[in-house]
Amino acid sequence: MAQRKEIGDFSLKMSTFVNVASASAGVLRQVTWEGPVTGFGTLFVTVTFSGSGKAGTFTDCSTAFLDNGDFLHGIGQGNYESKGTHSWHAKGFTQLSDGRRVEHEGNINLAERSWSGKVFELS
Repeated sequence: MAQRKEIGDFSLKMSTFVNVASASAGVLRQVTWEGPVTGFGTLFVTVTFSGSGKAGTFTDCSTAFLDNGDFLHGIGQGNYESKGTHSWHAKGFTQLSDGRRVEHEGNINLAERSWSGKVFELS
């Protein structure tokens, strides 16, 4: 089993929200988030949520613009579940273009359009 080591935190704001019709999955919610991530500079990530307001899955595709001017891409997936009115807890992992895998876990506040949490490196 992979070990995880906390390497930072993230604080993202929702910048777009688009509903997409899917013949197999009903309505998907495609959300773009942006904000700082410790050790990764500024992150821009598009997340596609599938499921209900109570629970579901997501996929993500991201680009992090690092403080040194380089960038990384990431592709990942995860799960979310309701933790009350307009609140989801989300947990997932992302494969980075430099070969690392990271896990992220945090809370989405739909009313405030924010997503914050912790990032862990998997080994």
